[in-house]
Amino acid sequence: MAASYTGGMSTVKTTVYLDADDYRRLKGVATSEGRPTAELIRIAVSEFVERKSRRPLPTSLGAARGGPALAGLSEEEMLEGFGDS
Repeated sequence: MAASYTGGMSTVKTTVYLDADDYRRLKGVATSEGRPTAELIRIAVSEFVERKSRRPLPTSLGAARGGPALAGLSEEEMLEGFGDS
């Protein structure tokens, strides 16, 4: 009886068409690591989905200048003179 992958989670069987060269290279990696190609595909898909589902950081995060010298100032003090011509 063949072992099935569950990893403690529910799984769904699917069919994926791969480029022949990519599949050949994948088989090579799987052989060299002693792991099934299906396991490598699950890992790759999981990492891809994780990377794509991360929320991007705001572009303003860490963009301020001034360092510790400004740390003790209130918002009003930091904005003093802002917008003056």
